[in-house]
Amino acid sequence: FYKHGGVDPEGLARAVVTQFRRGSGARQQGGSTITQQVAKNFFLTRDQTVERKIREALLAFRLESTFSKDKILELYMNQIFLGSGNYGVAAAALNYFGKSVHELTIAEAAYLAALPKAPSNYHPVNNREAALGRRNYVIDRMLENGYISQQDATAARAEPLVATFRQLSPNTYAAGFFAEEVRREIVDRYGNKKLLEGGLSVRSTLDPRMQVLARKALSDGLVRYDEARGWRGAQERIPPGGDWGIPLAEIQGLTDVDPWRLAAVLEVGPNEARIGLQPAKLAGGSVERRRETGVIGPEGIRWTNRPMARALNAGDVVYVEPIDGQPGRFRLRQVPEISGAIVAMDPHTGRVKAMVGGFSFDKSEFNRATQALRQVGSSFKPFVYATALDNGYTPSSIILDEPFEQVQANGEVWRPENYDGKPTGPRTLRYGIEQSQNLMTVRLARDLGMPLVAEYSKRFGVYDDMLPVLAMSLGAGETTVLRMTAAYSMLANGGRRIRPTLIDRIQDRWGATIYKHDERQCNPCVADAWSGQDEPRIIDRRERVIDPMSAYQMVSIMEGVVQRGTATSLKALNRTLAGKTGTTNDAKDVWFVGFSPDLAVGVYLGFDKPQSLGSRATAGTYAAPIFGAFMREALAGKPNLQFRVPPGIKFIRVNARTGQRTASGDPLAILEPFKPNTAPPESYSFGEATAGGVVIPGAGSIGTSTGGLY
Repeated sequence: FYKHGGVDPEGLARAVVTQFRRGSGARQQGGSTITQQVAKNFFLTRDQTVERKIREALLAFRLESTFSKDKILELYMNQIFLGSGNYGVAAAALNYFGKSVHELTIAEAAYLAALPKAPSNYHPVNNREAALGRRNYVIDRMLENGYISQQDATAARAEPLVATFRQLSPNTYAAGFFAEEVRREIVDRYGNKKLLEGGLSVRSTLDPRMQVLARKALSDGLVRYDEARGWRGAQERIPPGGDWGIPLAEIQGLTDVDPWRLAAVLEVGPNEARIGLQPAKLAGGSVERRRETGVIGPEGIRWTNRPMARALNAGDVVYVEPIDGQPGRFRLRQVPEISGAIVAMDPHTGRVKAMVGGFSFDKSEFNRATQALRQVGSSFKPFVYATALDNGYTPSSIILDEPFEQVQANGEVWRPENYDGKPTGPRTLRYGIEQSQNLMTVRLARDLGMPLVAEYSKRFGVYDDMLPVLAMSLGAGETTVLRMTAAYSMLANGGRRIRPTLIDRIQDRWGATIYKHDERQCNPCVADAWSGQDEPRIIDRRERVIDPMSAYQMVSIMEGVVQRGTATSLKALNRTLAGKTGTTNDAKDVWFVGFSPDLAVGVYLGFDKPQSLGSRATAGTYAAPIFGAFMREALAGKPNLQFRVPPGIKFIRVNARTGQRTASGDPLAILEPFKPNTAPPESYSFGEATAGGVVIPGAGSIGTSTGGLY
């Protein structure tokens, strides 16, 4: 290799003679040099034609005249197949031994050097003896050529061949949906050929810890809903008796629902059922001989509300989950019919830290976080109210919560109602969001004009082209969980436009960056050293979709949803949180989208084929607890930050019911954020008015100025 000029004439002649002797049907012998193989791997196809061989030789001459021998060898070693899905020495070192190349021992390096000849023949587990023999041969050659000493060679030959295969797959981090979404994006951007053969290095935004937490929070919520509807029976059945392990091993279970496992019911007693756990299938198709058994006791089937004999039968194949702290005892489980999605995102950059698009990627690859268009219900209302705050309204503006009618084009009368069916009279804008009042929202949207609401929904990325009809203000439109989470993030970050992304950076095989998500500039960041200069400031030229003070007012109002409104169950977290519930007509979809100062999360639950979740189902009952379970763990150990207040906001103590200034001793007093010159007057009396049969002090004779009736 170090002597030829790119083509080895002797090698070519030897290959031709050998092939002539063997005949046309024999396996062909290659005469290509390493340089020719580099030319073929990088620039040509694998077609076995004379034309390809000529082009290969010409390219080899050009490579030899352009690069050093060491560089050509480096290109070769970083491209060749080394078994077990590894291409290149660096990848093989990482996946066989969990090390970088410079960390390898002599024996480990010798094993990798043994692989190019025939990777499948020297598998470290399946062909262990052959692999050891070939490795030791390489060590001997290293000794003969003077690269290592006799002592090093003796020690290397005595070293056992221990391959610690790196377990790195989407299932390792419950990230099947996330990984598939990354794959789709790369294919859309560059095509399938470049994805598979382009040598791309892709750095995703995935936070492995948050991904596992998100998967658990969503699956627990789906299971909680599903189990409340009762036990549906076994997954499958196998013949009872005999060696149950073999037929059980043949059943294809879900591989991404750990710690759930498939099990066969062996015996059923009055209070206990003995089960056999699915054994592993070994290489070659054989079944592991060891058999594991366990017990399902009364605590394991309590949720079914059935006695043991009615819940299970011998031969049933079911999913079970180990009970913590009780070795050998299991809880009965079933795959939920309901589905849903959860997305966790950095609200300042749009980096998606976790995404789960359903209960199991194995069961269905359809990603309900990005592909399912579902009605958003009341979770859309914050964008109606944000439009109002950005166009002259204040959190204390009074809106009428009274029956509303509109004659439609077909002559029918549309009469929206509040969830509880009760109007409450004049109320503050804040109250409309905190208690999710439909009548207030419709009146506000009518006064703003739906074309303006549609424009803001497009700015926030909720819809591309929203139909400007009043029903859309109540969330009749359909969008995705990813879009909703990104839209709420723009409120949380002060109104900056973000683009949600699962990819931080993509580099080509030469290390050049061909895609980068973060387009903000930080010119001083390239300084070689610190010499007393100020810390770098990032230049952020991203568009503002809403005034930062309007955004903060909306965030403050959504804090009230957690403190006093439809998501008070989240108060128990003792965290600074804001968000909004969303329940559609007939409760076919339930949502909760919310955020802390630095983490935005969207949750959706519903059946793939829309149907009611139940007459009493609400987002506060099913979606908000999933959000809470995730946030409790995701924010554990982190400081409880407050939402960032933009310059110019002034806090004034007002009565939560009337929106007017009040004294500190008022039990209904809250601190309300106001923009400059929009605060309520120092003294202003409304008298009294009735609302839904309740007397509200100071709610009569309302004017039409700021804080008036809209």
